[in-house]
Amino acid sequence: MARTLLNNFDFMAWRKPAMAISLLLMLASIISLVTLKLNVGIDFTGGSIIEVGYQQAVELEPIRDALEAEGFGDAIVQHFGSASEVLIRLVPDLNKDKAELSSEIIALLQNISSTPIEVRRVDFVGPQVGEELTEDGGLAVLYALIAILIYVAFRFEYRFSLGSVAALVHDVVITLGVFSILQLNFDLSVLAAILAVIGYSLNDTIVVFDRVRENFRKIRKKTSLEIVNISINQTISRTLMTSFTTLLVLLSLFFLGGEVIHAFASALIIGVVVGTYSSIYVATTSALLLGISRSDLLLPDKEDEEMARP
Repeated sequence: MARTLLNNFDFMAWRKPAMAISLLLMLASIISLVTLKLNVGIDFTGGSIIEVGYQQAVELEPIRDALEAEGFGDAIVQHFGSASEVLIRLVPDLNKDKAELSSEIIALLQNISSTPIEVRRVDFVGPQVGEELTEDGGLAVLYALIAILIYVAFRFEYRFSLGSVAALVHDVVITLGVFSILQLNFDLSVLAAILAVIGYSLNDTIVVFDRVRENFRKIRKKTSLEIVNISINQTISRTLMTSFTTLLVLLSLFFLGGEVIHAFASALIIGVVVGTYSSIYVATTSALLLGISRSDLLLPDKEDEEMARP
């Protein structure tokens, strides 16, 4: 009974409220990205990362207070993997050599600790490298969207191509907006997750579009809206099952993967949820608004081809 109801659900009846919600979410995301901006990590801003290990669990507040007292109020201090491991991120300081800066921080941490500490890692990213990563990361997303636009246009039809890119832009903007609103750390791993979200969302959209094209050629006495609705109903079980199993893995990464992978897993969780929604509503609704019809996807008849020959 439930399966029958699911296979006959009128998804397109909700397309206008869904698009209104999407536009509101995108607007909120853009406003946040312009005003609050992204909380970019050291990969993009440059600076130092110092990872130290303690012999027992340690509180972060005394470390933050000690760093602030020494003039490192902008330092980000967090547990890394366990309560006995601490990760410190420092913004670039042009007045100090990076080796001198790291030695000063390590000495400070040792002075406020009653037990010896172990230095696990010291990394430095220069401001110039951070600028290059920011530019290259933005170009990577842009090139991916252009390549997808061309691919879908060749495989299907240009209105499907524009619809799929509209859905991908929707997914990327909302995912970035959530990171901006919540001020989650945005680093290279999150950028990689954004690119993975583009691929995941496109895969879902292609499945729906492929069924739409097939039904346009098989079903003759239905409107474009009805055919799209039928196609979504035929593919929804596959879409939801894929999203559910993917989310199970991502939630495991989020809760069990440790601090280092939280931002990456968060971006993918947001992207999978938003991408599943956009493949059902944003991509198909955009194609319908652009005027996709059965005649655009029909294969030419052999007789017509022979008549057209000189």
